[in-house]
Amino acid sequence: MSLTLHFHPLSSFCHKVLIALYENDTPFERRIVNLMNPAEAAAFKKLWPMGQFPVLVDGGTAVPESSVIIEHLDQHYPGKTKFIPADPKVALQVRLKDRFYDWHLHLHMQKVVGDRLRPEGRKDPHGVEDASRRISIALGMVDAEMADRTWAVGDEFTLADCAAGPPLFYINKVFPLAANHANAARYLERLLKRPSYARVIEEAQPYFNMFPV
Repeated sequence: MSLTLHFHPLSSFCHKVLIALYENDTPFERRIVNLMNPAEAAAFKKLWPMGQFPVLVDGGTAVPESSVIIEHLDQHYPGKTKFIPADPKVALQVRLKDRFYDWHLHLHMQKVVGDRLRPEGRKDPHGVEDASRRISIALGMVDAEMADRTWAVGDEFTLADCAAGPPLFYINKVFPLAANHANAARYLERLLKRPSYARVIEEAQPYFNMFPV
């Protein structure tokens, strides 16, 4: 086995994959990429021309996209945590929740946070307003679902929970969850107590000063 993860410790989609790697104590080489460095960015884009984190290299094969990486790990490097359940009906629900968290929370969170990094005159208030509205709708759905659940799909930790943690964590920095979404806030607390995610956050601590508040 020869796994190398190309990532950045502040990237939320990288957190998603790191959770999965740490869940099963999967050995891998860490390759932090600074996209502000032209040489590093060029080398990274040779692996994945889209230039988006994370990318896992397994032997000589580059595997991009966080959900695909985790399914790749589940198939080829299984461990105590099964990220895609064997039951096809439950597996479909897990994949749906994974897509929900990525598309309806993760991407909109990145829009709001990314806009804070834009210089004056280049900001997008309309886009941020729309993203914030969509986040609010999605959080309402999460809050209702997590009223009687431990994890995103029932009682087992899955791919969906790997997807849920990072956007909820960063959204909580912008829109504190406890104020209006108590169940979602408690779910985030459970995620942060999970040793795999606690390790991800601990390792990211030196980089949090780069997060726009």
